[in-house]
Amino acid sequence: MKQPEYLRTVQGFARRELLGKDAYLDSLAEAPLPLYERFAETGLANWWLPKESGGLGLSLEESVRITAELAYADAGVAFTLFVPVLTTSMVSWYGSAELKERHLNPLVNRGYAATLGSEHEAGSELARITTFARKEGDGARQIVLDGQKAFSTNTDFADFLVVIARDRDDPAGYLAVLVPRGTPGVTIDKRWDVIGLRASATYQVSLSGVRVPAGNVLRGNGLRLLEIGLNASRILIATTALGIARRIRDVCMEYGKAKQVKGAPLASNAVFAARLGQFEMQIEVMANQCLAAARAYDEVAARPDAAGEWLRTGTLKQALTTKMFCGQTGWQIASTASEMFGGVGYTHDSVIGKLVRDMRYISIVEGGDDVLRELVFSRYVVPVSKRS
Repeated sequence: MKQPEYLRTVQGFARRELLGKDAYLDSLAEAPLPLYERFAETGLANWWLPKESGGLGLSLEESVRITAELAYADAGVAFTLFVPVLTTSMVSWYGSAELKERHLNPLVNRGYAATLGSEHEAGSELARITTFARKEGDGARQIVLDGQKAFSTNTDFADFLVVIARDRDDPAGYLAVLVPRGTPGVTIDKRWDVIGLRASATYQVSLSGVRVPAGNVLRGNGLRLLEIGLNASRILIATTALGIARRIRDVCMEYGKAKQVKGAPLASNAVFAARLGQFEMQIEVMANQCLAAARAYDEVAARPDAAGEWLRTGTLKQALTTKMFCGQTGWQIASTASEMFGGVGYTHDSVIGKLVRDMRYISIVEGGDDVLRELVFSRYVVPVSKRS
């Protein structure tokens, strides 16, 4: 079957710009914005933005195929390019028409968005966040934000941010507030020295007296909107495990052909071959799971009442289980592969070390496995009648 044009474009970009440049992409150098600009020149920047905003409107199933190709070449680049879907999906479904025109439409050609949710003290208990939003001015026409956010990718070069904050006037209330990046009071405290995905850029951010119009508040409970936004990004995070696993398989095969053991290529060794066979089985199941989860997401997204349906359901079960499964399966592949390289697998002389470190993030970001296990249990295992 002939591949769609968008996929051939992504593959060409990956070959030209990413493959063979692992040392640079793994260096934690300045965020490679010129590289991302060259991706924007392909016409695929923020490829999921809806057609009513002037975007391509590609589905999440198509996004899985794009992400897998990018992650094969470099997972950090893939993460940078797709993670704005978390932010833009919240704005697309729950922002006013004015907000969407002003902030989503410009992202069609290039640009980034970031979400500020996590905090050090709250950890995975987002209900305990201490970033507050208060109303100010005649008729409460302004929202003022104060607090500190721990981990937010793309923030320093994002066009706009969506900040999750507690409502100062309602202890049980939470808001999702759109903040243009240049708004006074937004301060980048530091860029995190991450272990993997080093081509991406994740920051700690402080908010001090950040003022925006009250119309920048998205409709609905902020924590619920964050849950909804995480559905797409969690499925694409799982997909990066698929791309990394495919790269690991191919790197192992190249090593097996070149490495001699007892006068024969390592690839002819039955144990080595069996392990690659196991990888292929796991990769196939990961691919099917990512595509199935994306189709489940697209089915809801295509409904005329999608915004309301997402508010009703919140977290998509397939997003949780796919991220858990691909993170755990991908880690099994990466760990086994590093052993197959022997001592060199524990050095920087082989790309396998980078791939192992990149793979580890799957089970950590946007909810670690223990957090997701508890969420799956409470939402989908405990009978509805017994849920608190």
